[in-house]
Formats: sequence, structure tokens, C-alpha cells
Amino acid sequence: MDELLIGPIDLVARVDDALAVQALAFGLNDEEIHIRRQIVLRHAAYRGTRAFGAFTADGALVGFTYGMPNDRAHWWSTVIEPYLVAVGHEDWLDDVFGVTELHVLPGFQGHGLGRALITRLTDGVEQSRSILSAIEGPSRARRLYHSLGYVDLARSVRFPSAPSLYVVMGAHLPLPRTGSAER
Repeated sequence: MDELLIGPIDLVARVDDALAVQALAFGLNDEEIHIRRQIVLRHAAYRGTRAFGAFTADGALVGFTYGMPNDRAHWWSTVIEPYLVAVGHEDWLDDVFGVTELHVLPGFQGHGLGRALITRLTDGVEQSRSILSAIEGPSRARRLYHSLGYVDLARSVRFPSAPSLYVVMGAHLPLPRTGSAER
């Protein structure tokens, strides 16, 4: 695999590139892309939002991640809160950095790029912990998150209009570096 560069991205300026990656990595249709575009643009305006991309030598975006400090008033938090409360993990909603999205094009997966992106995203944040959600069940993404120290906090989480069940996962920061594709 050619060497890739990882660096901060302007989420607003690269929203369409990022959603093209997410569409291929996550299997989104045009309607879902349109909806997510509005969500990403709204998230980009939140205080503390950080975004990083992985680029080929010619500048093509092949992976991206973004996140922000968790806020109980945000939609995602209001959905996951009852699940975390039910299992005694409500404290994971406060003073935690949320990884909102992490996607890598299928042809670039399995080479440490996701690890490099998420560790870069969470490096230097003020919070001492990170939280995210992933589709429940075995997957490459879940294996990556477990290898980074994320543990399942709540299972069988249902997001409105999502066909799959999710798991909420949390990890203490900083995340481990082994297997990084970062240079």
C-alpha cells in the first residue's frame, strides 16, 4: 500500500468527500447521505469538534474520523442515556470525548489506518475517556475498538430509524499505538 498522510481536515469544506467515503464503507444510499450531510455540517459547528483525514499522495481522501466532547443535550446522548443508566454507566456521558464517525474505504481497511485515525483524533483532548457506538455483533470495527481498549458499556441500543442494534463502547485515553499506519 502506498504511504498515506494523516492530518486535520476542514469538515465543512470536505463534507462531500467524507460522506463519499462513509457511503462506500458503511453502505449508505443517496437519501441517507443527504440526511447525514446536514448532521455533519451541524456537528462541525459544535465547540471542540475535531476531524482528521487519511489522504493518498495525490490528495484523495480514503478515510476520516471526527468527534467532539459529549454533551447530554445532543441527540445521540439522549438516545444512549437510558441504556447507560440501566446498566450503571451513566457517568460515561460526562467529561468524555465522543467519536462520532470513523470510516475507511474498503480497499484501505486492515492496514492500521482506522487505528491511526482514531488515536490521532483522541490525542490531546481534555477528556480522559472516549465513547462511541458501533453496530452490535462481530465486525472489523468492533475488533479494532476492542484492541484499542474500548469495552462494551451498553448493548442492544436502538437508534430511531436504524435497522441494526448498536453497542455503546468506552475507553480510557490515551489509546494504544500498536499497529499504527501513521507516519
